[in-house]
Amino acid sequence: MQTTVQALLAAMPPGSTQHISLPVYNDAPLDLTLVRGARGGQTLVVSAGVHGCEYIGVEALRRLRSALDPAQLSGNVVLLPLANPEGFYAQAKQVVPADQVNLNRAFPGDAAGSAAYRRAYAIERYLFSAADFWLDLHSGDMHEMVMPYAYFPLAGAAPETPADQPRVTPETALKACSAVKALSVPYRLGSYARTGLYNWAALRGIPSLLLERSGRCLRPEEDIAIYMRQVGELMAHLGIAEPTGASAATPQQELTDAIYTEAQQPGFWYPYIKEGQTFAAGACLGRLEDLSGNCVQQVRAAFDGLVLYYTAVLGVAEGDGLVAYARLAH
Repeated sequence: MQTTVQALLAAMPPGSTQHISLPVYNDAPLDLTLVRGARGGQTLVVSAGVHGCEYIGVEALRRLRSALDPAQLSGNVVLLPLANPEGFYAQAKQVVPADQVNLNRAFPGDAAGSAAYRRAYAIERYLFSAADFWLDLHSGDMHEMVMPYAYFPLAGAAPETPADQPRVTPETALKACSAVKALSVPYRLGSYARTGLYNWAALRGIPSLLLERSGRCLRPEEDIAIYMRQVGELMAHLGIAEPTGASAATPQQELTDAIYTEAQQPGFWYPYIKEGQTFAAGACLGRLEDLSGNCVQQVRAAFDGLVLYYTAVLGVAEGDGLVAYARLAH
C-alpha cells in the first residue's frame, strides 16, 4: 500500500472516525484510529506501546479511540496505541521479539532490515507526513519505575554529532518546548538524543514530546486518566480541542545533565533510591554484587539531583540500565 495517513485523512468526511490497519512488511500491521475534526486545523499523532510492556499509554489510547468526539474538534488526531504489537502480546521486555531490537533504537528505519527496522520504516513512511505534532507515551518497562516527566527536543545537536547529520531546528524545538509547558507534568528534560521515535520525528521537522511515568507493568487508573488528560491538554494547546478547564495548574521545573548508568557486568542489583527521590552529590544510589556478595560496581551521584528512573529487579545483565538521574536547573 502506498497511501499515507495524510491522504486517508483528507479523504474522510469532516467530523468522522475510522479504525484502519496499515501494512508492515512480513509483520503485524499498524492499527490506527483516524479522527478527522468537523473543522480544519493541525494534526496530532499520539503513539504508545513502542515498548510492549509499558501499559499506561497503551490503555489511555485504547480508551481515547472511542472517547474522542470528532464533531468537537478543529483538526485531526491519529492514535497508534500499539507501535510494537509483537512485543505487547509476547510480553517482551523493551524489544521486538523477532529480532530482539529495541524499536526506540531503530529509527530511522529500513524497509529491507530486520523486524524492528521495518516497523520503524513503516511508522515514518505512513505517519510522518501527516503530523504537525507528535506525542509518544511511555512508562517504566517490567523492570523499571519512572517518575512523571517529559522529554522535549533541544535545538541543534550534541557537540560530538558529525557535521553532516541532521539537527533539530530552533523552530521545531521552540514549538515542542512551548507545548510541554502547557502540560500538567512536573518536570521537563531537554534531549539531543537521535534514535528514538520522538527524537527522529523532531529531526524530521515535527515538534514532538515523550511522556514518562510509573512502570513494572502496572496500570493504575489514576495514571491512565492523567495520560488521557494530558493528550487533551496538548490538543487544546494546538487548537484542536477547546480547553476543558479541568487541569490543575502544575508547577513545572526543568532538568538538565541527565546521566544514565549501566551495569558493567552481570550481577545482583541493590538500589538505594526510588523514582523522584532527591539526593546529594556523592550519595551512593545503589550497588551491584556478584554471586559471592562481592561489590563489583557502586553508583555514586556526580551532583545534587533527583532520580528519573531506576531498575527494580534483582538480576541484571551487562549493559542493562541501573539508574538515571538529572540535575534541577536553576
